[in-house]
Amino acid sequence: MNNKKLGLLGYPLTHSFSAKYFAEKFKNENIEGFTYENFEIPTIEEFTDVIKNNPEIVGLNVTIPYKEKIIPFLDELDDEAREIGAVNTIKVIRTADGVKLKGYNTDIYGFKETLKPLLKMNHYKALILGTGGAAKAVEYVLKKIGLDVLYVSRNPESDSERSYNEINDVAVKNFPVIVNSTPLGMHPKVDVCPDIPYEHLTEDNLLYDLIYNPGETLFMKKGAEQGANTQNGLGMLKLQAEKAWEIWNS
Repeated sequence: MNNKKLGLLGYPLTHSFSAKYFAEKFKNENIEGFTYENFEIPTIEEFTDVIKNNPEIVGLNVTIPYKEKIIPFLDELDDEAREIGAVNTIKVIRTADGVKLKGYNTDIYGFKETLKPLLKMNHYKALILGTGGAAKAVEYVLKKIGLDVLYVSRNPESDSERSYNEINDVAVKNFPVIVNSTPLGMHPKVDVCPDIPYEHLTEDNLLYDLIYNPGETLFMKKGAEQGANTQNGLGMLKLQAEKAWEIWNS
């Protein structure tokens, strides 16, 4: 019997956490019959070839830039993935009638469980830096918890978005939780960060960076220097991976 195959869909995948994480999981937990590999595809249209050419695939993770673009290729979405319009996990169901692809979003679980212990009484509003697929999961969680949300974008397109040059001392005080959902600061370009007024941050601010490599981004470092509490994305990544594993094996 062939091994069941899992994988990661994205482009580029030089920074891939998932392949290493699952290889270690399989080894440490004595899990046999599974492999995990990267599927680096330059265009989303190549996704159909991945499914067709790999009949052993039972599940996929999805990362930048395909969390939203993947949706038209799927047969079904779970309720949360449908509500936010972003998918990071696919279950491949093979039946006598053919292949069925169902999309989920486990970023929601990973972000929620790592954020909740960090929140304080004054954390009632949040800025989300970036507007991509990861930002949608962040917004969903923040609103469910009860926080008001404002997006910060290089090119604002709605009343719920602001440009970076509008983020001043008042904004970072009134929106004490700041979540970076952009790739700014990710390895190897570790010397960049989102353009916010770090000098006005205080110990009342919480800076959460979805990036996990490096462990402390420049965004986090500049926040910590002003006394802000900071968190990287590693814990979130591990939890979303475990939730994906649960879905693939359910």
